Amino acid sequence: MKKITFVFGLFLFNTILLAQKPCDKDPVYNQFDFWIGEWEAYGVNGQLAGNSKITKILDNCVILEEWTSAGAQQGLVFAGKSQNSYNSATKQWQQNWVDNTGGSNEYLTGYFENDAMHFTSRPFVNGKNTSIRKLTFFKLKEGKVRQFGEISNDDGKTWSAEYDLEYRPKKK
Repeated sequence: MKKITFVFGLFLFNTILLAQKPCDKDPVYNQFDFWIGEWEAYGVNGQLAGNSKITKILDNCVILEEWTSAGAQQGLVFAGKSQNSYNSATKQWQQNWVDNTGGSNEYLTGYFENDAMHFTSRPFVNGKNTSIRKLTFFKLKEGKVRQFGEISNDDGKTWSAEYDLEYRPKKK
């Protein structure tokens, strides 16, 4: 009887342990959920820049972006992926981007404020300069999202726009 009770207790403990998903319990992991969906991204010129599919993976702990450009440039359709997650140790959001040209960006400082997700990169060598990037996602009306990328070559004193995209829900 003791053996049956022990086995049942062990089974119950494992069931409870496995059922607890930490990223479902803390609302901080849902701050970036406004970006989840299937999107058409448009540049400020009104032209379609690309398509993006944003999903939650790994028990809702990671937001995965899958980007594909609308057309080819120099024979290459640009594609990339980012993983976005909340780092509970640093209390920061972070994003890691990689693409099919060998490019990558790493944003380890991120926070959610005023219906926007803000990311900042570490300084990196950019030709003869050391640069910093900012990336901001704004939650807009009508279920849209604005992604605004900026770069600074003077330690954050001045910023230049790299891109400005409006994500619109993909029509089904």
